[in-house]
Amino acid sequence: MPSSLNPANTPYVAFKRSVSRRRFLAGTGVLLALPMLDAMTPAFAAAVPSATKPRRMLGICNNLGLVPEYFFPTGKGKDYKASPYLELLQAHRKDFSVFSGVSHPDVDGGHPADNCFLTAAPHPSSGGFRNTISLDQFMAERIGHLTRFPAMTLGVNCARGSRSLSWTAGGVMIPTEEKASEVFRKMFMGGSATEVLAQERRLQLGQSILDAVGGQAGELRRSMGAQDRDRLDQYFTSVRELEQRMQMSKEWEKKPRPVAKSSTPLDPSSPKEYMDKVRLMYDMARLCFETDSSRAVTLMLDSVNTPALDIDHVHTTTDGYHSLSHHGKSAKKLSQLKDIDSMHMRLLAKLMEDLKTSKEDGAPLLDRTMILYGSNFGNANAHTTTNMPTLLMGGGFNHGQHHVFDTEHNYPLPNLFVSMLQRMGIDADKFASSTGTMRGMNLVG
Repeated sequence: MPSSLNPANTPYVAFKRSVSRRRFLAGTGVLLALPMLDAMTPAFAAAVPSATKPRRMLGICNNLGLVPEYFFPTGKGKDYKASPYLELLQAHRKDFSVFSGVSHPDVDGGHPADNCFLTAAPHPSSGGFRNTISLDQFMAERIGHLTRFPAMTLGVNCARGSRSLSWTAGGVMIPTEEKASEVFRKMFMGGSATEVLAQERRLQLGQSILDAVGGQAGELRRSMGAQDRDRLDQYFTSVRELEQRMQMSKEWEKKPRPVAKSSTPLDPSSPKEYMDKVRLMYDMARLCFETDSSRAVTLMLDSVNTPALDIDHVHTTTDGYHSLSHHGKSAKKLSQLKDIDSMHMRLLAKLMEDLKTSKEDGAPLLDRTMILYGSNFGNANAHTTTNMPTLLMGGGFNHGQHHVFDTEHNYPLPNLFVSMLQRMGIDADKFASSTGTMRGMNLVG
């Protein structure tokens, strides 16, 4: 069985005289399991020159989707007729694109597919499944050093330790931050001089531990076979990258944080206040981008773990969100789902409006911010993971279109991820199961 120290069940490196990996690390006086390195922080990559115009990404997954017949429009291109949900975004029609007939190839298995929304790793419910790197962490490895936080991983009502949109290259989940107040504190409230010094000491201790491990490995390497030497070399390459990342963290600790223009938000106390939590997390993402605290943010909206919810402080659902999603075409349940989905669209409209109003170098922040909104489910009632409802907002693309693909034989959504990476200024022509860039996604600036 996987253990907390070896969550991916990675085979231990075989040393001569049967020295296990845990035994080897214990010899340094510390217990440091190799797979956990990925969980500490995204690997540091070589510096990428800062673009003249910073580009940013917010990836959002509502893991119970949207009622398809109310979401997908009719017609294609710029002349499409908006659906009831898209009518609620009508004021921003030129600022978003809608996609039908897209999905992640071979990502199946119902609810576990939400963890693959930004990874596209196939067959998440199969035995021995191991996730792959998520889009935000791929970005963080390349441009994360440009900001205080390489990436931010947020969540609403997430089942702690079982759901997240962010995954390291080693397939390790990055836990979500659930409290808007804590996100706010990290962005704006640096610690006291004593706390900063203590953090620097922790970072230095981390480097010292890695140096100790490296020293012992050098002695053992001479007695290893070629395959084990290769494995260990790969591991210590990542160790040195982590040391560099730690050094950069030390430098950020010394830099003053931005000045907050608002007070610390009050966290809703109940999971029923789901929509208030969503709104606050959108506000935190906006503040993150306004202060250039990070350029890659993810938000998992865990509707599966949301009970009967307060939609707008006037209407409350009669059933839990998950129960409503299995509506079986019940008119009562569909009506409540439509109310929930409509509120989601209103919150998205507010987010777009806020990012338009916020300026960076005189330009709307929305023009430099890509917002990907969608779900692992095309139809939560049937648990289908094809024809995923997908919106892309902002980012300087030529929007205002309905991009129509085959709803039976879907077009790979990872192609859009490649287009997004390139828009971030990252040299990439492949991500997960992509076959190229997204067709029809032209730029306007």
